[in-house]
Order: sequence, then C-alpha cells, then structure tokens
Amino acid sequence: MTAEPGDDTHTRILRAALDLFAEHGYQRTSLRQIAERLRLTKAAILYHFPAKEHLLSALVEPLLADLEALLDTARAQPVEQARWTVLEGWVDVMLAHRRPLGMLFHDIALVGRGDTYHRLMEIAMRANDLIAGPDAGRRERVLATQAVAACSDPIVFFVDVPDEVLRADMLDGVRRLLTPAAAVPERDGTTAAPARGTALGAAPTSGSRRRPGRPRALGREQVETARRMHAAGTHSVDAIAATLGISRATVYRHLESE
Repeated sequence: MTAEPGDDTHTRILRAALDLFAEHGYQRTSLRQIAERLRLTKAAILYHFPAKEHLLSALVEPLLADLEALLDTARAQPVEQARWTVLEGWVDVMLAHRRPLGMLFHDIALVGRGDTYHRLMEIAMRANDLIAGPDAGRRERVLATQAVAACSDPIVFFVDVPDEVLRADMLDGVRRLLTPAAAVPERDGTTAAPARGTALGAAPTSGSRRRPGRPRALGREQVETARRMHAAGTHSVDAIAATLGISRATVYRHLESE
C-alpha cells in the first residue's frame, strides 16, 4: 500500500505496517523494519505507537467500529429486517476491510491480546442474537452462528475473487442456509426437498421448478452481479459466464429479462 498525497505520519505508519504485516506476518515484522520502510527512526514510530500491539489495534479498529455501527442500526429494526441488515451489512464490512481481515486470519493468535478479543466476541454474540431472533432455540442459534461464518470466512479464502462476485456468492449461500430447503432453487433451477425442522426466515427468492432443458438458474445476487458486469462494459458474456460458473445461455436469459 503506497502513501497517498496528504497522508500524515500516523497514517503513513499504519499503511506501511499493514503492508509489512501482510508480507511477513505480524510476528516477523519489527518496528525497525516499519521505520526503515518510511525512512523514519524507530523513535518516531514509538512516538505515535508506543508498542507494536498498538499498531494492530489501530489497524483493526475501523473494522470493529463498522461492525458495531451496523449492529446498532439493525437493533432498531423489526426482526426480519434486522436479520438481513446484519447479514448483508456484515458481508459489505468484511469486503471493505479485506486486508486487515486477512492479516488477522494469518495471525489469529494476536486477536487474544488486549481488548480486541473481547470486542470481537461481543460483536459476534450481538450479531448471533439479531440473526437468530428473540426466543431462539438451539437450532436457530446454531444456524445464526453458521450464517456469520458464511458471511466472513470466504473473504480470506478467496482473495483473488472480485468483491462483487464474491458478495453475490456469499449472500446466495447464506440465503440457502437460512431458507427452508423447499423455497430455495438449486443451481440447476430445480427445488430441493423440504428439510426436517424449520429454518430462520430468509429474504424472498423467486425460484421455480425446473422445466426440461432450461439452463441453470442464478440467485438474485448473482443476477444483479451479471447485470452490473454487463452494464459496465468491462466483461463479455463469455467472461461473465466463466466468472459465475454458468452457461452463456443462462447469462443471455437473465440479461434479456431486464
């Protein structure tokens, strides 16, 4: 991450620290290395950040603050709206902070230091409560926990997938997790058999049973992604089909239905 015009010393230090943590890991990066990259003295780094742990906290703070703000917004909403505000917002926050999140994943033991771990646990528990809903039983709470993971983990495993494509896949997956199976269209357009028990209420879907010979269907988020890619003029139909793992006929069908 290069310096940008107008960056102050504090911001330049954070940028250099994140670059070096990403390259070498937190444990193997020293304050002296950060100082050398910026052509500063170690004392100058310590003036702004008295210990290396303070750099970690400062880099993670925007992620934590955004998640807390998201949960504060959702808390004032009706149950079903709050659930999907949290899930969609969680994906967006994670995508906005992909680099710091990747740093935490590779140095996960660091999260246990200071107040960061306690804040993360509190944020996760608040998210689980909002997703599960009031008076949730064990099954609903397990599904809520799985949903949070579905809105987080792919971001650090699929680092080369563009944001808009990954967002569509993640939200499609979490809808399938939380919607009763009979209501969710399979990727080939068919509908699955009803699952035993009940699932959490999910955002509406518009799938129908497959007709013979019909190309595979897309989830709502994937349709929107395909249309954005096409409208931007940066992707051919072949490229859109390859990115989303579908046929050209499926792409054409959804573009023609705009």
